[in-house]
Amino acid sequence: MNASLQLLRIVPAFALTALLLAIVPGQGVAMVLRQSMVGGKRAAFFSVFGNSSGLIVWGTLSSVGLSAIFAKSHIAFNILKFVGVAFLMGLAVQTLIQLKNEFGKFDMHSGAKTSAGAAYRLGLFTNLTNVKAAVFAVAFIPQFVPGHFSLGLGIFILACVQALVSFSWYTFLILAVDKSAVFLARPKVRRTLTGISAAGIILLAIGLLLTHPR
Repeated sequence: MNASLQLLRIVPAFALTALLLAIVPGQGVAMVLRQSMVGGKRAAFFSVFGNSSGLIVWGTLSSVGLSAIFAKSHIAFNILKFVGVAFLMGLAVQTLIQLKNEFGKFDMHSGAKTSAGAAYRLGLFTNLTNVKAAVFAVAFIPQFVPGHFSLGLGIFILACVQALVSFSWYTFLILAVDKSAVFLARPKVRRTLTGISAAGIILLAIGLLLTHPR
C-alpha cells in the first residue's frame, strides 16, 4: 500500500489519541477555562491559538531530531518508548488520584490575560512548558508514522493534526463555558471526564509498550 495512503488511514486513530490526551485535566485545560471565564471568549481563543502553535513547535523539533536518531539507534527508540510509557502511566495515576478531589485539576482562580498578544503568549508559554506535550511529541507521535513514510515529515503532519484536534477541543470548551458554565462547574461532571481520561491514557500506555522499532 502507498505510504501516503497508510498515513492517511491512521489519522482517525491518531486524532482520537490526541483528543484523549487533550481532555486530560491539566495546565492547558485550566488555562483555557480561566481565560474563557475571566477574560472572555476572545482572549480564550487567542490563548488556544497560542497553545496549538506550541504543539506545532514541539512537533517540528521532534521531526528534526528523531528522523536521524531513530534511523541509527534502536536503543534510542526503546529509551524514548519506555520514557513515554512511564510518563503516560504516571499521568494516568495522577489523573485517577484527582477523582478523590471535588474539582480535580481545574483551577478557576488565577488571573486571565485579556489582550490578544498577551493571551496568545500565555497559550504558547503554557504549552511550551507542558511536559505532557513534549513527551507526546518525542515518544509517542513517531509510533503512528507508517514504516515506509518519511519519519520527520510524518511527525510534522501528525503534529499539525494534533494541533487541529486540540484547537477543536478547546474551542468546544470555550463555547461550553459560555453556554453551560454551571453544568461544567458540577463536581460530578468533572469527575466523569477525569475518569474517562485516565482510562484512555492507560490504554495509550499499553499500546506504546507493545510497539516495536521501525
